Amino acid sequence: MTVWQELASKLQSSDEVSAEFPESSVDPWESAPAPARVAKLIGEGVFHLKVPAEKIGFLTNAMHWGTGTGYGAAYGLLAATRGRSTLREGLAFGTFVWLSSYAQLVPLGIYEPPWKYPPRVLAFDISYHLVYGGATAVAFAVLADDS
Repeated sequence: MTVWQELASKLQSSDEVSAEFPESSVDPWESAPAPARVAKLIGEGVFHLKVPAEKIGFLTNAMHWGTGTGYGAAYGLLAATRGRSTLREGLAFGTFVWLSSYAQLVPLGIYEPPWKYPPRVLAFDISYHLVYGGATAVAFAVLADDS
């Protein structure tokens, strides 16, 4: 997913990327990626910690990879109980993860509702999650064959 995100960001124009992640000269948290903003909400709201802007990069990666690993483990458990993993199930899983991100991030005020984004931004966003879901399904299928 990360590789596709990096490639896709190069395919999009700088205007589209800046519309998706507007720059802010006042507070770096306003333009921070969603995973870092969620980490900040948890750190400050649950643990009452001051989360410095210097941690945005680290928190983005930690939350993004941690969330992906957690969802992937859940997929693996479900696939193991069924005894199989198909690409179709992986794409459905990726769609679920994409939808759940909006279900969580819109109420938190981190994302706008999906209908407020241009179709091209949504298309790239869901494509990341479809790649993730497909790769998760294929990885599980390959690992299950080796056991």
